Amino acid sequence: MNENKEPSMNADARMADEPTATPASGQPLAAPEQLAEHYREILARLGENPQREGLRDTPMRAAKAMQYLTRGYQQDLDTIVNDALFSSDNDEMVLLRDIELYSLCEHHLLPIIGKVHVAYLPDGKVIGLSKIARIVDMFAARLQIQESLTREIAEALMQVTGAKGVGVVVDAKHMCMTMRGVEKQHSSMATSVMLGAFREDGRTRREFLNLIRGSRD
Repeated sequence: MNENKEPSMNADARMADEPTATPASGQPLAAPEQLAEHYREILARLGENPQREGLRDTPMRAAKAMQYLTRGYQQDLDTIVNDALFSSDNDEMVLLRDIELYSLCEHHLLPIIGKVHVAYLPDGKVIGLSKIARIVDMFAARLQIQESLTREIAEALMQVTGAKGVGVVVDAKHMCMTMRGVEKQHSSMATSVMLGAFREDGRTRREFLNLIRGSRD
């Protein structure tokens, strides 16, 4: 079993090293200035003065931030992986755990913050380690619900690697539940998707879950 932890990267480093891609929707992106006008209108409708010193540049900052936080819509799986698949006779589990997760809830546009644990059983090929984290980031950088995000990560890794099985567990806090609504600050949500051998073989599934459980202790 090969186990790795993904080093943290700041946003500037990720942006500098991010592959470019044709927008997945095929629709032209709005210019930041166009989005900024909408944010300016929102501020005014909330009773604020968008022209005061502290808010004068906020609409443009918010527009650029939202474009960055949803950059996953302009990325695609082939570009992200970039042929980083390598022949290997390893047939033991490969685990990348504690991948930082930052996404936006599609219901309230509030942050989802947590960690993702990803494992797969190679079948003749292994994927470049950083590509697993990039796949997570691509799907996280879209408006999401955690259940869909977990499945999308698992199915994408299964698709590109042709693995015998893939397991994904996401453990995250939802600001839509901690900052508003029921305001339960200590609650978190766990979701899992098991494909192939991880679903069919209880021993493989238990090994995966035991390994990620150890990272929480």
